[in-house]
Amino acid sequence: MQVGGTGQGPAWGATAVGLAVLILAAVVGWQTTVIPTNAVYAQVGPKAIPWIATAMLAVLGVLLTLWGVRGGWARDEHGAPNLWGAFWLLLGLALNAALIGVAGFIIASTVLFVCTALAFGSVSVLRDAVIGFALALVAYVGFDRVLGYKIGTGLIEGLL
Repeated sequence: MQVGGTGQGPAWGATAVGLAVLILAAVVGWQTTVIPTNAVYAQVGPKAIPWIATAMLAVLGVLLTLWGVRGGWARDEHGAPNLWGAFWLLLGLALNAALIGVAGFIIASTVLFVCTALAFGSVSVLRDAVIGFALALVAYVGFDRVLGYKIGTGLIEGLL
């Protein structure tokens, strides 16, 4: 299996995804400029994290666009696009959205992590589930318990 640069010309769908991410970065950056800042004593204000997210989205958009121009997604030995990665990513996002209100943040995020790992070619679902669960648990405790930002409760969150 080859990744990008297959010599078959630009992959316009992949290039469009990259351009869409660049547009998203521009919108996030624009919306970040309108966040009010009234605390003059703080060195890190409410715009710090949105600017980091804007920069990361912009870098990702540039890389995806370049990747698309160079040939796009992974292809099998016959030159056909390998769409299983996209399938797993979309399934993970859909399941995350469906489960977060019912099962809670930790379970929904674990499922999303497993599907994302599958999209990138992982074959160890149990290992991915353990890693995803640990990361989701740390994120939940960090946001909900430490920062006081309620990100939803569910089956496991109720036990904490």
